Amino acid sequence: MMQIHQLSLSLYSSSRLLIQLIQNSLNELNLTYPQFLVLSVLWEEDGLKVNEIGKRLYLDSGTLTPLLKKLEAMNYVKRQRGESDERTVHVQLTYPGKSLQSKVQEAINPLNEKFIQASELNLSDLNHSLMNLLDSIETLKKAN
Repeated sequence: MMQIHQLSLSLYSSSRLLIQLIQNSLNELNLTYPQFLVLSVLWEEDGLKVNEIGKRLYLDSGTLTPLLKKLEAMNYVKRQRGESDERTVHVQLTYPGKSLQSKVQEAINPLNEKFIQASELNLSDLNHSLMNLLDSIETLKKAN
């Protein structure tokens, strides 16, 4: 029977190596992996509040704010305070931020093919299993 520490080690090691592979592809675009994650969330749904982005990435605003400031300085996003509540900040992709999506896809697409060939895994099935695992971990965390 697999122990939780074995699963943790496998996930940690796999995650670090996969992030390194993706980061190598992102380097040519002068983009960091965390910046890529924020942009990925916005490419799925633009105009989110900072706390909504944080929930999706499991990041607090103290971690997100510097990322968003940097992305804004790069002209990929625009931050705007809420009119009714100044504590809320909405994040919108700019035109360069929207067009960056196809460049990022171009940069990381070769990884998809190599990964599938090397691992013989169905990425959709694997992602589905990992999302189920994430849900289980969230449930455990809330229970503690």
